[in-house]
Amino acid sequence: MQERVDTAEQILDAAQSLVQTRGYNAFSYADISAQVGIRKASIHYHFPSKSDLGKEVVARYRETFRKKRDQIDRKTDDPCLKLAQYVQLYLDSLQDERLCLCGMLAADFNTLPQAVREQVKGFFAENEAWLTNVLTDGCKAGVIRCDGLAEVEAQLLLAGLQGAMLMARSCGDIKRFEVIAQRLLAVLVVTTG
Repeated sequence: MQERVDTAEQILDAAQSLVQTRGYNAFSYADISAQVGIRKASIHYHFPSKSDLGKEVVARYRETFRKKRDQIDRKTDDPCLKLAQYVQLYLDSLQDERLCLCGMLAADFNTLPQAVREQVKGFFAENEAWLTNVLTDGCKAGVIRCDGLAEVEAQLLLAGLQGAMLMARSCGDIKRFEVIAQRLLAVLVVTTG
């Protein structure tokens, strides 16, 4: 039974890597077969269709991201520090030469199976909600600028981070992401003194 779980995890790992580096429509079961070292039939055993595989990849990514946000919440109550640590999640992906899985999938959104689309929508909704809560807490504490609705500011931050990842990748320069991300945070954070 453990071998079955390990094989499924290896397949999910390979699929996630391929989506984050190539996109959903640019990989096949043959690519996974070559990467994992198993037959395509074995992949179909675990994930009968690419839609099934895509749905599970995104569900797992959402859960991992959720755990990372929860970890941020456990580490600190400081909204500014939470935002900085959230930005670090994206930077970590870039340093691994990967983009956000759901950012990559959003580019292919109209060609994705419905089950995968729903997972992608869920990812963005969860992140917007978390960011909205952090920004609302920061506004109440007087450490975050409250020029607009926290929900809109959360959407702007999330869109800015996703776009910054694309810019950094297309230019081959992680520093671009760091500069853009720091500017996005600077606009939100109240400076004292």
